Amino acid sequence: MSESNRTRILIVEDDDKLAALVSEYLTTMGFQTEIEPRGDTAPGRILADPPDLVVLDIMLPGLDGLKVCQQIRPAYKGPVLMLTALDDEIDEVVGLEIGADDYMAKPVRPRLLVAHINALLRRSAGEPENTEVSGTPLSVGDLVLDSGSREVRRNGEALDLTTAEFDLLELLMQKAGNIVSREQIYEELRGMEYDGIDRSIDLRVARLRKKIGDDGKHPSVIKSVRGVGYLMVAGHA
Repeated sequence: MSESNRTRILIVEDDDKLAALVSEYLTTMGFQTEIEPRGDTAPGRILADPPDLVVLDIMLPGLDGLKVCQQIRPAYKGPVLMLTALDDEIDEVVGLEIGADDYMAKPVRPRLLVAHINALLRRSAGEPENTEVSGTPLSVGDLVLDSGSREVRRNGEALDLTTAEFDLLELLMQKAGNIVSREQIYEELRGMEYDGIDRSIDLRVARLRKKIGDDGKHPSVIKSVRGVGYLMVAGHA
């Protein structure tokens, strides 16, 4: 594959050794990689020449990764995969709230990193991994989702969703009236088995509820089914 056709990944990481190891591994897997060691210069670089995907560390000199994500998200539409400190739940929650598409805890496991990257790229490209009604707008209550244009409207008003949020909503709308387990959501959207620990699906549902105007404490659109998963109410008002 020529250099121009390879998927470009920008690794924003100030740990030189880790950045080099990740870059080397991703290169062997066919990606084109670049490294940015500083947070304060990362937004300008990302927006000036947008990569296909950003791997973004939390702890960076000049500007932390959360603020980098917050700055680029209004204009940068590609996937953002954040790297967090092990078991640092606060970083995970905040990162997903400000628009990160996924996160991984350090230490980074190369094969798992590639699996996450490939899943994000597939979703970003709009590949119909879980599409039951391809090309046909989905309508549930006052929500209308068009998979072709990747637009969602509620009562005619366009909603600003990230790629991950759009795909989650599409899956739940396709299964409206039926319980969708966390395992099924994880496997269909990420292409990997659920490890029983990752809370990103729950966090993403919470963020999605907020964006579609659902009550987080007493949801009427996307209901939680304790110990199982989620249910989108068919014909909600």
